[in-house]
Amino acid sequence: MRKISIFLILGYLSSYSSHSQDSYEQKVQSVLKKQILENANKALQQRPITITNNRCERSAGGIHDFYSEGDYWWQNPEDPNGPYIQRDGMSNPNNFVAHRKSMVRFSQIIGTLASAYKITKQEKYVKAANKHLHAWFIDSTTLMNPHLLYAQAIKGKATGRGIGIIDMIQMMEVAQGVIVMQESRFFNKTDLVSIKNWFAQYLNWVTTHPYGIDEREAKNNHGTCWVMQVAVFAKLTNNQLLLNYCRERFKQVLLPLQMAQDGSFPLELKRTKPYAYSLFNLDAMATIAHVLSDKNENLWKFTLPDGRNLKKAIDFMLPYIDNKAKWQFNKDVMYSEAFPVAQPSLLFAYQAFGDEEYFINWQKHNHFPTIEEVIRNLPVRNPLIW
Repeated sequence: MRKISIFLILGYLSSYSSHSQDSYEQKVQSVLKKQILENANKALQQRPITITNNRCERSAGGIHDFYSEGDYWWQNPEDPNGPYIQRDGMSNPNNFVAHRKSMVRFSQIIGTLASAYKITKQEKYVKAANKHLHAWFIDSTTLMNPHLLYAQAIKGKATGRGIGIIDMIQMMEVAQGVIVMQESRFFNKTDLVSIKNWFAQYLNWVTTHPYGIDEREAKNNHGTCWVMQVAVFAKLTNNQLLLNYCRERFKQVLLPLQMAQDGSFPLELKRTKPYAYSLFNLDAMATIAHVLSDKNENLWKFTLPDGRNLKKAIDFMLPYIDNKAKWQFNKDVMYSEAFPVAQPSLLFAYQAFGDEEYFINWQKHNHFPTIEEVIRNLPVRNPLIW
């Protein structure tokens, strides 16, 4: 009799877990579905645009090499032709960002099409995604090379920097979109092999090149975003060694070295945009926990000996997301009124803990921002595919 009771309980828990996930997705769909389908139908009409559509004469790379320039670097008024000078937190509108914009556009299109496919199972969305994926990863005339050697360059100082690797977080929803759509019979299976190979090559580069190593060792959101993107791309390529490495780095490096006892991120609070950077780093941490947690290990519940864990970070920021007027720290020097939006950290935390307050706060904010600065600092824009 005791054995029967145990089996019944286990069966109930299994049923409850499945129902809980279904209920979660239904709640998210109820908020996003209408706009997702509108956006996806627009995306069906879009032609592929890759980095080969724009070339910057200042780039030290070729036409297939991603290039961007450091946001906070400006022409020196005392030496107009000399090296640029830094103005932290102040984005220079004259810097070359066309490749980044193309990558963001690509990410938005694939994320939107994958979301619409998940909702409707209509193959037209997969067929449309195939064209964009082929252009970026397969077509020899339009593809992007799998590295970021020339990202966030600085005129007169550097042809590229490790710090530029953060630009690659825009490819995360491309990778996740492929994971969602790859089982469709209309997904180009030949291209799928090449796409996964492209990401495998990038992973090899970002984990071995000095730029990648420098970025990995960054003490702030850059180090977090290295782990986040590597985790997502390792999931696509089924690289278990890197997935395990990212889990350990989260537990041994990111949480211990970045989070204060109260759940804040002191290095982000010191920046000239402390509010936006705190949100950004929290979103990245939450995405890591979401991607890497499985039946064997739940990073949401991982707690350091002194009690620090990811829930503390969520609860530290929650009052300031709910009511930004409560923010006790310095005001952001730019885009102060643009945040918060529907931060994915809250939605992922809701899925992890079931706290309705997280969902309510996520639900009430803007889910489809249009400001470029906000979009590029929100790499998870299509939560349904995650």
